[in-house]
Amino acid sequence: MSVLPFPSFLDDIKEKGFRKAVFEVVDNTVERITTGLNIQDIREALRGDPPSRRPNPRLTPHADGFWMHMRPSYFHQAVTGIYPTFRLGFLSTFMFVVEIITGLFLMIFYTPSPEAAYANMINIMNNVPLGQFMRDIHRLGAEGMVLFVALHTIRTFATGSYKKPRQFTWFSGMLLLLFTLFLSFSGYLLPWDQLAFWAVTIGTSMAEAAPPEIVGTNVNLILRGAPDIGAGGLLRFYLLHVFLMPLLTAVFLGVHYYKVVLHGHSLPPRQEEIGVDTAKRVPMDRRVYFTPDVLTTELLWIGAVSFIMVVMCIWFFHAPLESHANPQVTPLHTTAPWYFLWLQGMLKLGDKILFGLVIPTGLLIAFIVYPYIDVAPSRRYAHRRLVLSMMLTFCFVMFLLTYMGTGKWGVVTSADQEIGQELAPMEGVGPARALPYDEYALGTFCTDNLDQDHQLPLVQWDAVRASTDTLLPDTTKPVMCQAVPEGGIRELMEDYQHMVEKWAGGKLINTVGVLTVQQVQPDLKRVDIKVIWNTPEVDAAKNPIRNDDGTLKMVMVDSSFDDQGNKLDTPRQVGQIQASGKTIFISRLSEYQGGGH
Repeated sequence: MSVLPFPSFLDDIKEKGFRKAVFEVVDNTVERITTGLNIQDIREALRGDPPSRRPNPRLTPHADGFWMHMRPSYFHQAVTGIYPTFRLGFLSTFMFVVEIITGLFLMIFYTPSPEAAYANMINIMNNVPLGQFMRDIHRLGAEGMVLFVALHTIRTFATGSYKKPRQFTWFSGMLLLLFTLFLSFSGYLLPWDQLAFWAVTIGTSMAEAAPPEIVGTNVNLILRGAPDIGAGGLLRFYLLHVFLMPLLTAVFLGVHYYKVVLHGHSLPPRQEEIGVDTAKRVPMDRRVYFTPDVLTTELLWIGAVSFIMVVMCIWFFHAPLESHANPQVTPLHTTAPWYFLWLQGMLKLGDKILFGLVIPTGLLIAFIVYPYIDVAPSRRYAHRRLVLSMMLTFCFVMFLLTYMGTGKWGVVTSADQEIGQELAPMEGVGPARALPYDEYALGTFCTDNLDQDHQLPLVQWDAVRASTDTLLPDTTKPVMCQAVPEGGIRELMEDYQHMVEKWAGGKLINTVGVLTVQQVQPDLKRVDIKVIWNTPEVDAAKNPIRNDDGTLKMVMVDSSFDDQGNKLDTPRQVGQIQASGKTIFISRLSEYQGGGH
């Protein structure tokens, strides 16, 4: 007789023995967790054996479980291979799960405040265990999610899987594509670095152009929280990134999966009769059950993709972090994220309202309503040549616009500015700042000759030097260049020499890069980066004029001195000299340790 008013586990042990009683408890627990599969069912599924119980217990989780009802209990054999789905929808969902897991980890160490955000990122990358790795995985997962969702959309359109009765499935997919783009874009600002700050500034400025003016102004204020991005804007983007957009994505992801289960995965176009959707009527001999075949395949995909991501983040990919956001300094070649470069390319074509708002909005509406317009019954490629040609043309135009959206396309920047930007960029480290303090030898070094002491030939003896222009080189007296010693400074000057050849070749005349290193404090060196050249003559369209032999024509001015600085009785014609420069400071206490590579 039981010591309790109801049968207990101790009674089971007494009646059945310890091993059998424990096994039954574990078996019942497993069946509750899996909503229908006990230990024997799972063992049979993993072995690939047919189910020993009837009705098939492997179908129960899809009918009674909370998660598994979003997956079909069985698939048509034709859709279980790589083609036609390429697993792009599944991989998009997996990337979303990766983003949630890694995002929760990063949220613990992050504060959405301009005073703390950048310092939090430095702390995550340097002090938090696995912080850099988690940030890399999060950024790579975001890039992968955008890519997989975009490819999934293209694949769905190419195979005609948007046709009746899947028009609403396509609509929910288009919303998920839009949410994915905004998810990634809203997270772009959170590191609060220079490149992200200005990229988001450019992106939100398009909202301000929305007509009428009162609408654009107020939408811009809602997004930024102020006329310019600051604490309010960062908080808004943070809430969009961690709350609103993930919530909307999760809701419509459930809707999307529900519609996929309701209508079934569309078969390859060749295997369906024209105008007949047979995805839900799967013959018994063509059924592939989710458990175990599809489940084990998806687990394999998860393992393979996770391994690739880990390998990439350890050896090849690192989430970028530029210098602290500075609203007072606009970086050279600021660009939007790569998935919005096509939009930036369109903005270079003309009016901001037309190319930044009207056309993109029109395209989105056209994509959403197209399945309701395309009522042709056939999904076969041979019957859809015009549609597929339009799709390929659209993809080509998008690639072309993406290239046009890069920072250097259609943007004319002087060669001297490009040299300075590449050597010591405003929004990054660069080779000049990456060179350690002790590697900087004191002196003046010139790119025209690294091996010998010599005088820089570009001297304009009778020029008037502005007293306040201390950053630019003084070309009113000879510049004495020294031979460059071996070591890090030599490698830096060789890089400098290559940059001068790369940017100034065919654009400037007799260009020389000058690097002057001075000791200004016991542990602080000043590095003046100077570019000196003869001014080329240009026409009314700002294009350089060339001589008969193809060389650039030089702007000539009168000079009252010879090459040695002696006064002449009769002025002579010499080439006009132009110069630019920037200054950086290298401290012994704050080296970048190779950050320029």
